[in-house]
Amino acid sequence: MPIVESRYKGPPFYYFNQHIETIVPSLLRKIDGVEYQREQIDTPDGDFLNVDRITKGHPRLLVISHGLEGGSDRHYVTALAKMFSKAGWDIAAWNNRTCNGEMNRTIKLYHHAASYDLRAVVDHALSDGNYEEVCLVGISMGGGQTLRYLGQHPEFPLPEQIKKAVAISAPCSLPESAETLYEKSNRLYEQRFLKKLVVKIKAKAAQFPEIDVEGIDDITSLRDFDNRYSGPLNGFDDAAGFYEFCNPYPFMSKIDRPTLVINALNDPLLKGQCYPTEMAEQNKHIYLEMPKRGGHVGFTLRGSEFTYSEKRTFEFLNNSLEEFKRL
Repeated sequence: MPIVESRYKGPPFYYFNQHIETIVPSLLRKIDGVEYQREQIDTPDGDFLNVDRITKGHPRLLVISHGLEGGSDRHYVTALAKMFSKAGWDIAAWNNRTCNGEMNRTIKLYHHAASYDLRAVVDHALSDGNYEEVCLVGISMGGGQTLRYLGQHPEFPLPEQIKKAVAISAPCSLPESAETLYEKSNRLYEQRFLKKLVVKIKAKAAQFPEIDVEGIDDITSLRDFDNRYSGPLNGFDDAAGFYEFCNPYPFMSKIDRPTLVINALNDPLLKGQCYPTEMAEQNKHIYLEMPKRGGHVGFTLRGSEFTYSEKRTFEFLNNSLEEFKRL
C-alpha cells in the first residue's frame, strides 16, 4: 500500500521539540471517566494475565496493548477505551505480566515478543463473547507485539473475527529502536525504563532465588541489564540475540489484515526500518503514516481531549478502507 499522507500539523507551539512532545503527555495527561472491570485469565503455561474490560454486549471488541512498563491505566490506553466504548465497542485492555498489578507466577516476565499473551487474550475474549468483529491497537511495545501477532500465521492462524489493526509509535525494527536508547539525548528514557525493570527483577528474585541480583544496582545501562537479565531469562545468550528474536519486522510481510502504522518522523525512539516504507509499498495490507511531528506516543492536538493518533485510529477502524482513503 502506498504511504498515507498525514494530516497532522503538529502540536501547540510550546511543544518545541520531540522530547517535550513525548514527555509532557506521559507525565501530565489524564483521561477521566473510564471504569474497567478486571478479569484475570489463565495462560497455557500456568501463569495469568490481568485484563481490564468494558463489556456492554456490543458486537465489536477493541483489544488494546500497552507500551514498555505501561499498563491499562496509561493515558494512551484509557483515551482509546473511552473513545471507542462511547462509540459502541467493548474493550479489552490487557496488562503484560507484572504490569499494573501483582507479580506473575512464572520466572518469565514479559517482552516485545509476547504475542502469545495477546493471543491468549483474544482467544479468551472470543470464547467469552459473541463478537462479530475484533480490532487490535498496540502502542509502542504493544504495537510491536500486535504486528508480530498479525504476522505469525500460518503457524498461528488468526481468528476470522479479527478485521483490522493499528500500531502507534511501534518499534517495527526492535534492534534499531533499542540502539536509540544508548544515545546521549535519550538517556532520560533509558534510565526511566532501567529503574523500573531493576525493581521488577528484585521482586522476581524473591520468588526465584536462582536469579542473582548481586550488584544489580550498579548496572547503569539498559544494554547491560538486558545482557544480564532480559536475554538469559528468556533463553538467549545476550541482549543482541534477544532483540533479534523480539523483532516484529520479519513478520510484517505476512500481515493480511488491514493494518495502519502511525510513526512520527521525529520520534526519539525510532529509526531505520522502524519506518517500514518498503514493507508498506510491497504489502497492500499495510498503511504507513509518518507525520513529521508527534514524538513518541505524543501527537497532541490543541484543545482536544484526544490525540491525532487516537482520532486517526478511530477513523481507520470505524470506516471502510475506501472511506478512510478519502479522509
